[in-house]
Amino acid sequence: MGGAAGFSACSLLALSRVGYAAGPRRQGRARPAEQAKPVDSATADSAMGDAMTPMGPMPTSARWAYILDSTTNTVLLSRNAEERMPPSSLTKMMTAYVVFAFLASGRIRLEQEFPVSAKAWKMEGSRMFVPLGSSISVENLIRGMLIQSGNDACVVLAEGIAGSEERFVVLMNEAARRIGLRNSHFMNVTGLPAEGHYMCAQDVAMLAQHLIRDFPHYYGFFGEKEFTFNHIRQGNRNVLVDKGLADGLKTGHTDAGGFGLCASSERNGNRVIVVINGTATTNERAHEGERLMSWAFSSFETVQLLHKGQVVEQNAAVWNGEHRTVGLAVADDVSLTIPIGWSSKVQISVDYPSPIPAPVAAGQKSGHVSVGLPGQPRVYSPLYTVAPVAELGFVGRLMARFGHAPQ
Repeated sequence: MGGAAGFSACSLLALSRVGYAAGPRRQGRARPAEQAKPVDSATADSAMGDAMTPMGPMPTSARWAYILDSTTNTVLLSRNAEERMPPSSLTKMMTAYVVFAFLASGRIRLEQEFPVSAKAWKMEGSRMFVPLGSSISVENLIRGMLIQSGNDACVVLAEGIAGSEERFVVLMNEAARRIGLRNSHFMNVTGLPAEGHYMCAQDVAMLAQHLIRDFPHYYGFFGEKEFTFNHIRQGNRNVLVDKGLADGLKTGHTDAGGFGLCASSERNGNRVIVVINGTATTNERAHEGERLMSWAFSSFETVQLLHKGQVVEQNAAVWNGEHRTVGLAVADDVSLTIPIGWSSKVQISVDYPSPIPAPVAAGQKSGHVSVGLPGQPRVYSPLYTVAPVAELGFVGRLMARFGHAPQ
């Protein structure tokens, strides 16, 4: 048996200004928001190029799309986001992740130089134009890989770190599994077409999130707007970075994958990651990426619903305790990213075992609070008891059995 309470966001926020004054909760469910209907993701994803959003279907020219509010881990838009796709040069984000891991562990250094092999020098596609037989610093190779999208730079890094591209790819796949990329597998370090080489848009966003959080000292390479090497100046291919609308990450293109982009930006304390792939042209990629980034920031807000230590249940029942009730408080701040103006649709539910058996220790975990929009994933935070409650002695338990427990 459990105890549960449901609130609308507006009523809860009003109560939070002065503290809770409500009595004991009965078992029940959160009240549904008026006129709020859950979005059917399968229907949204298949309807005329529409993507799924919390507000309903939204058209996009990208075959694959995913937008994540990285601060609260909230999905803002999704289209075919778990479908395997050719990642093209978005692959280089995974290559960079492994390189950054080696830098962070001290196993390589930025000033260290790696030799250029014939294989690297002969690489097709986009290049940083490494001279055959030369040695190039890791720092410049990273810039060549991320700013100029150099396939040759990727191979030089892979051979310098692991001895061969094939051995480096093993490290990429191991790292992908370790950070939870469930629909990704790599056959090379560049993203050139290869059977069995794939990612999904959701994994690309998760990888971006890890790059930003795990390696903040190296993330800045993604945001540099140009790089000159071997007397050849090349600009960053990510138009959103060039326009100052994003602070980093990558573009890609192959015939099979179309034109893709992963971009991230932080504004007013919130970070958004946009992933699109399968657009028809560079102009369409740039336009759609810019449109979706602007839409994400202008259409959503992050609302702090509960504060760490806030009591959300003042009178949780206690069994065989010297006191009949105990207060329950939230263990962490609870925030939710929602469409602007949707605060009244948020459901907040408290769930805990009722009654809580004595003895009760202060700070004891007892249930959880959850918040979310109808039909959308919920955010959970543990509840803890705010005071100790001792167990009744033998006489007290005997009195309780006959309805004479202490008040």
